[in-house]
Amino acid sequence: MTTMTSRQFSHDTSAAKRAARTAPVFVTTRGRVTHVLLSVEDYHPAPTRRVSALESLAAGDGIDLMEFIGPRLVDSPRSLDLT
Repeated sequence: MTTMTSRQFSHDTSAAKRAARTAPVFVTTRGRVTHVLLSVEDYHPAPTRRVSALESLAAGDGIDLMEFIGPRLVDSPRSLDLT
């Protein structure tokens, strides 16, 4: 993580760009972070393919559903006051 003041950023933008290739650069104004400079790869990460639950189950790489016994949920009824 690199932090630069807004004055440093305006005087040496190239250094900020170089630093942003490896990690986000935080730009501060009066001691408060006001901007973050990111590389385009960090801003738009590589897309990942979403797998549906059906595809995951069909692939057989999960646990067998018949083996799973979860805790029994006990939800006691509560009286409802509509006043």
